[in-house]
Amino acid sequence: MLNVIYSDEFLEHETGITHPESPARLRAIVQALRNSKLPLEWRLPTPLDNSPALDWVKKIHTADYIKTLVDLTASGGGFITSDTPVSPRSYEVALLAVSAWLDAVDLAVQEQISFVAARPPGHHAEANFGMGFCLFANAAIAAHYSLGRPGIERVAILDWDVHHGNGTQHLVSENPRIAFCSLHQSPCYPGTGRATETGSHNNVLNLPMSPGSSMHEYQPIFTGRVVPFLTNFQPDLLIVSAGYDAHKDDPLARINLTSADYAFFTYHCRQISPRLMFGLEGGYDLEALSESVVATLEACVEH
Repeated sequence: MLNVIYSDEFLEHETGITHPESPARLRAIVQALRNSKLPLEWRLPTPLDNSPALDWVKKIHTADYIKTLVDLTASGGGFITSDTPVSPRSYEVALLAVSAWLDAVDLAVQEQISFVAARPPGHHAEANFGMGFCLFANAAIAAHYSLGRPGIERVAILDWDVHHGNGTQHLVSENPRIAFCSLHQSPCYPGTGRATETGSHNNVLNLPMSPGSSMHEYQPIFTGRVVPFLTNFQPDLLIVSAGYDAHKDDPLARINLTSADYAFFTYHCRQISPRLMFGLEGGYDLEALSESVVATLEACVEH
């Protein structure tokens, strides 16, 4: 059984009709998954009054940033940065997204695979500000949280979004019990993720990919660099920051992957750790996004 953690409340983070990170992304994913023949267990995230989400947000993000976000949403919304709008419910929705990621950790501890179909995304969010459509650092928070779960001594994050997860890297790179690996287009937003950035404990692997790269370039790097790095780290849990904007049809980048390529990545992730979870990051062509999510989960049930 595969778990999908989703709530209609995630649609209530309103970004404007022209913004690429829109509620339509989740509607497309949910419809595609419901139309699939996958054995899915649909789960609501733990409600905020019963969730440790806020406590963990306070551990990772600064009080000043949290207050700024609270005040901005309470006043009717606005912009954290020029590309990162918030609406009246965005603070609560972002907290609920964190709750969903923490729920996925708890399920992964039991060796149940989950896909967190939540927004806003998180891998660009820094400790003291949001950016790149992201409000809270979902993957980094989940990683730190996981280290307190039974049997989790080491955790790895694989970020296959087309954009480098600057926030995630900055928030985990000083912890020797967390590894971070990113494949991302370079040059591209946000301009971070050089191969020379290796973390305080050689626990970071950045693999910049040239514009125009396809599976021809990705496959040898994935099997020859990503898999050995993550396997050698011996994580008790693997968190995938699952962005799908490296798809050839995505409008925000210039990488040429197909939906089937994400199944290839997922197959190898399953060999790295039996404790595995996926959380949505980017992906802005609705058909490519939804097809890629289905391909990811199909690879979780194929033998």
